[in-house]
Amino acid sequence: MAEKLGVYICSGCDIGKALEMEPLLEAVSKGKLASICPVVKTNAVLCSPDAVAEIEADIKAQGLDGVVLCACSPRVKWDIFQFGQGVQVERVNLREQCVWSFREDAKVPGLLPLMAKDYVKMGVMKLSKSRIPAPEVPETFKTIMVLGGGFTGLNAALEAAKLGKDVVLVEKAATLGGKAATMYKTFPMSHPYLKAEDTGIDGIIAEVTANPKIKVLTNASLVSLEGAPGLYSATINAGGEQKFDIGAVVLATGWVPGDKSFLAPMGYGSIKNVVTAAEFEAMAKAGSIVRPSDGKAPASVAFLTDVSLCTKDSVGGTAEVCAPVDPLPEKAPEGEPEVNPYPDKENAKHLAYSSELTSLVALKQAGYVREKLAESVAFVLYDHMMVPGINERYYKAAQDDAGIMLSKATITKVTEDADGGVIVAAKDTLLGADVEIKADLVVLPTAIVPVTAHEPTMNLVYRQGPGFPDLELFDGFVDSNYICFPYETRRTGVYAAGCVRQPMTLANAKEDAAGAVLKAVQCIGSANRGVAVHPRSGDMSYPVFNFQRCTQCKRCTEECPFGALDDDEKGTPKPNPTRCRRCGTCMGACPERVISFDNYNIDQIGSMIKEVYVPDDMVAGGPRVIVLACENDAYPALDMAAFRGKSWSPYVRFVPVRCLGSVNAIWVADAISKGVDGVIMLGCKYGPDYQCHFVKGSELCSRRKTNIAESLGRLGVEAERVEQYEVSIDEYDKVPALIERFMTEVITKFGPNPFKGY
Repeated sequence: MAEKLGVYICSGCDIGKALEMEPLLEAVSKGKLASICPVVKTNAVLCSPDAVAEIEADIKAQGLDGVVLCACSPRVKWDIFQFGQGVQVERVNLREQCVWSFREDAKVPGLLPLMAKDYVKMGVMKLSKSRIPAPEVPETFKTIMVLGGGFTGLNAALEAAKLGKDVVLVEKAATLGGKAATMYKTFPMSHPYLKAEDTGIDGIIAEVTANPKIKVLTNASLVSLEGAPGLYSATINAGGEQKFDIGAVVLATGWVPGDKSFLAPMGYGSIKNVVTAAEFEAMAKAGSIVRPSDGKAPASVAFLTDVSLCTKDSVGGTAEVCAPVDPLPEKAPEGEPEVNPYPDKENAKHLAYSSELTSLVALKQAGYVREKLAESVAFVLYDHMMVPGINERYYKAAQDDAGIMLSKATITKVTEDADGGVIVAAKDTLLGADVEIKADLVVLPTAIVPVTAHEPTMNLVYRQGPGFPDLELFDGFVDSNYICFPYETRRTGVYAAGCVRQPMTLANAKEDAAGAVLKAVQCIGSANRGVAVHPRSGDMSYPVFNFQRCTQCKRCTEECPFGALDDDEKGTPKPNPTRCRRCGTCMGACPERVISFDNYNIDQIGSMIKEVYVPDDMVAGGPRVIVLACENDAYPALDMAAFRGKSWSPYVRFVPVRCLGSVNAIWVADAISKGVDGVIMLGCKYGPDYQCHFVKGSELCSRRKTNIAESLGRLGVEAERVEQYEVSIDEYDKVPALIERFMTEVITKFGPNPFKGY
């Protein structure tokens, strides 16, 4: 525990104008906290070089092992306040979440000094309950395994080799290249970005096979991946099983085409001269574009990107890489049932995004028509033409081609003419009129379905299972949080790149490969230093278990979103430190409170809550509400709201938590038993469009709230006094209204907590 603390209060940034410094100093120097705070000072500009030098001098002279800085948000100027590994630092947010956001209540004067004293005492108490973590520092393996030898995987292997890493490249096919090797051309990847160009895949393959740091295994499959980041043991079958010591994995297994039966309303399967973009690409690659019905070159080809005739929610993610691929596995392992990648229509759907690729594929293949059939015309009928960035030049080049006709249109019907031609009826065109276009050949989009949607790609030896959980929520894509943390999967140490992560062009896939490799390198380096990789990058802490009190209930192992905890035959947790992301979900799950972190624990947050002054009379002194705010979205949103002049009730006190998943029910019990009138758990959004940095935290907190409500009911306390709200970082303007709603609908309605005054 931190035993000798220095407390420093800044009077800059309006803090000194709004607050008297002396009472704040006395709250620490003359109270029960005085014994652990030998240094209590104020400073006009705490972030100035002179003030920092003064703190450093006090640390040396007084032997301080902790510093409490009462000033601005911990989200700013964090790089200024670093005093070495032996000194812990706690930031108390007196600026954004106290002075700047304070709103006076005329009925109860003097609330601001009370609020400031609460926050200062809470900060001191928090640091006094904190230890410097002593992380495990394993000697990690440095080899990176790349799964998938297509365009993305090959580029990933080259990027890793450039960084000096040994690479094991695993490809299930007999040859390298993947979908890119079956493509005729790709979208422009170089100046002037006007024409489709060669994929360059042959040169990339040659470069990979000639690189001495890259071991290529074809006709190979990953049998199992056992262990943890930096310490993996991979068993690979490549004509016989081999074992490799692996530090991290780049997953670049790519995609397969979606179920074509969804295109039936557009004539696919019933009209011979209606084909998919994948089939059209194969024609171009083979050297000639012909009609399937008679083998003749078409005089006109229509490319339809609007497939609204098909089932809604079943259209969108269209592939650039367009080669027909049988998505069914060749053969199931002996003794196991055959796997159908499309067990029902819902899981076979065309993915509901990535119209950019739909547009670009149509433009590219319209260019094929003009290149190979100079006298033929291409029609591109689109619902939305999406060509962001430099691809706008590619679109304008198509507009300038007299043989390519482009129009916005909503397709209403696709029928077959008597001579085998295809009649496309459309409305809402650029000219406004309903039209019918007769084409010799019609091309419909091909959808990307990531391999992970139906194949057990990783074969992880985790108690949580061999694959990635909850992929059905994300159409099979494995990205853990594409908004905040691209490349990261739900399994620390495994980083996704290319179309297994999200639909993308080859140009983007090349950048994706480099990004995923950098994350893999960071992972190995972080594991070798005993710190977290993400999202709490550099965090040295790790859950500490009191196994003597463990009841083997398995809640921690079952609720951990990242597989950081296995368990033995009795159900006792078996930690895997390098898998852990330090969210504290296991701590929040444990009913016996036997899990903690050195610098984040049950006693620490509970003690902070107990430092809040709660008046016995809610009328004379006002109510009190504790807000447990997630540090990832909610806490920054509060800061942003204050920075933009927003204010809220002076009766709330914010307690930052790593994630709502870490909230233990005892904290709510501590607050209610102290007489606090209500508790808000303010966190990230969850569900299919989740934004939780730890994937499941907000959702798990919501589930646990039911148990909290039952406990409150047994105590005769209204369950409505504890509520969870969701907020994203950009919804800072909604925070004051959320708090106001709680104060009005809960506190005013139910009145004082019945435990108040006990």
